[in-house]
Amino acid sequence: MSRATEEAKERWTTEGRRVITYRATRKQLQFINSRTKHTAYGGARGGGKSWATDRAATKYALQYPGIRALIVRRTLEDVRKNHIIPLRRELAGIATFSQTNRTFNFKNGSVIEFQYYDSDKDDTHFQGNEWDVIFIEEATQLEELWIKTIATSCRGGKEGYPKQVFYTCNPGGPGHQYIKRLFVDRKFESNENPEDYTFIQALVTDNKYLMRTQPDYVNFLKALPPKLRAAWLYGRWDIFEGMFFEDFRTEPDLRAAAEGGVENPDPEELKKQRRWTHVIKPMKPRPNWPIYRSFDWGYHRPFSMGYYTVDEDGVIYRFLEYYGVQKADGKPVPNEGVKWPPDRVFAAIQEFEREHPYLAGREIQGIADPAIWDAESGISFAETAMKYGIFFRKGDHKRITGWMQCHYRLMFDDAGYAQFYVTENCEEFIRTIPTLQYDKHKAEDLDTDGEDHIADEWRYMCMSRPINAEELQEMVYKSWGMNPLELR
Repeated sequence: MSRATEEAKERWTTEGRRVITYRATRKQLQFINSRTKHTAYGGARGGGKSWATDRAATKYALQYPGIRALIVRRTLEDVRKNHIIPLRRELAGIATFSQTNRTFNFKNGSVIEFQYYDSDKDDTHFQGNEWDVIFIEEATQLEELWIKTIATSCRGGKEGYPKQVFYTCNPGGPGHQYIKRLFVDRKFESNENPEDYTFIQALVTDNKYLMRTQPDYVNFLKALPPKLRAAWLYGRWDIFEGMFFEDFRTEPDLRAAAEGGVENPDPEELKKQRRWTHVIKPMKPRPNWPIYRSFDWGYHRPFSMGYYTVDEDGVIYRFLEYYGVQKADGKPVPNEGVKWPPDRVFAAIQEFEREHPYLAGREIQGIADPAIWDAESGISFAETAMKYGIFFRKGDHKRITGWMQCHYRLMFDDAGYAQFYVTENCEEFIRTIPTLQYDKHKAEDLDTDGEDHIADEWRYMCMSRPINAEELQEMVYKSWGMNPLELR
């Protein structure tokens, strides 16, 4: 990708001797000149984001003598190829590069440093270090915890110097939901000040230089499959390549509703009608609706117990959940289990089922991963559960077939009704399902490195009430235009 863009100019001087001149697009200048504590520049491919990062880092280094700036990417090779090599050419005579420290050292004492964060062990790069300005490149390719770890290092000690974190990003990747929440949805937690966050939407059409010199790149984006084209060309954040359950809708699809004949569709009304959305208001199962529990064991990772009911039409509703995840300040720590032994897990579940008004006195049928019948340690988890009056039958844990059942359940018919719904109080289902990714090596399967424990017990439940694929084939192809598992 060309690093040169054009539309506006800005000039700096370095020690009164040399003038650096560059041309940038309006949005690149917004990013470079932003004074917000957290600024994200992202969306479509080809917007010239990395170029803007290098310009902004250089600007700070020249304007604030002695400042420490950091540029981070997922891998060292990405850092070298996208930043170090171009900057060694562009900063010749202005700053010297240290191969050992991976730093550009300016004559005024400023430093631009480069780091990478590719696994949990890489947090040592940031422990005890601090920088005034940090640039997290391709932020959505990093885990949420990694992004937070990097950002907490923005605490340089020079008074009057900026303390800012800049993010460049495209839809998709492990950090997608976190970046989307902050900058796109702007759903802030109590310790987050909305005024501290600015989002600049990047589109390939913003980059006039690229549009003029590489028009085939735009044609390449236009030729992509619909889901990927929406993310890479138009910068849509609600659907992205790699998202395993991209068909899961937390809010009503107003476009689909309009195409389905609804005039001036209202999201709240559609949610009440349970149309073109999968998330509905909390509900208590009717007395004649059967109740199921579905279980996936976890110790270091969370365990999950989901509670489901089925109506007269065979529609499945997830209406309660009990999820064994660690919490910090009342918030879940992603993919960290509570490390409870089996007796404590099932004693807690017994109490939950006895006291919750939706479950008390109801007969509950159980389904679980067959692995809990493994008795290598002497007593299986299934036997331990029986001591507490919690019974399971072995679930069908076929993965590909099971995921297909989940996808079929999520399909909307012509009127906008699905075969599966989840209630708003099932917060962990709503949090984790959109984060799951396709397996890079087995594209029809889900990546098990993600927080997939709720998805697994949901799959067992769907496999216990399978939909006849032949009956739904016509609806699936009409709605998707292809098999759901082919959209990867």
